[in-house]
Amino acid sequence: MSCERGCTGEMRYDYTELDKTLAYYGGTDGSLITVLQKAQDIYGYLPREVIEYISAGLKLKSAKVYGVATFYTQFRFNPVGKYLILLCMGTACHVNGAKTIEEAIIEELGISDGETTEDGLFTLSNVACLGCCSLSPVMMINQDTYGTLTADKVKEILDGLRAAA
Repeated sequence: MSCERGCTGEMRYDYTELDKTLAYYGGTDGSLITVLQKAQDIYGYLPREVIEYISAGLKLKSAKVYGVATFYTQFRFNPVGKYLILLCMGTACHVNGAKTIEEAIIEELGISDGETTEDGLFTLSNVACLGCCSLSPVMMINQDTYGTLTADKVKEILDGLRAAA
């Protein structure tokens, strides 16, 4: 993550990478979503200061940038853990036990949907669909997909990630 705490406790962000993105996409109509995606890749989420910086860099009203960012569920406004767990709650997963999987995660990590563990390792986010119905119930952790889950399998996966951290 490209930031550091200043003397007063506020976050100061390194805009070097974001400046490159703004320079590349700055004159392109319809590039706001791409710029927001790249900013989230750089910082891990979209802090208020970064959204304001993008607004100024693209010469857009900050209300427009906020409006787009808040419309799409892909954008985050709070830091997430090292491991972002996307738990599918779609119909196939629901029918095949997604609630049991969610309960196993809650029991194992002590967090609920939208929360991050105190150690900053895991964030749980329930999502409408991951598009992996044949693997239901399914979750993604960062870029890895885990299917045909059971409570025991979830515990094993989380223990492995915890040990690797």
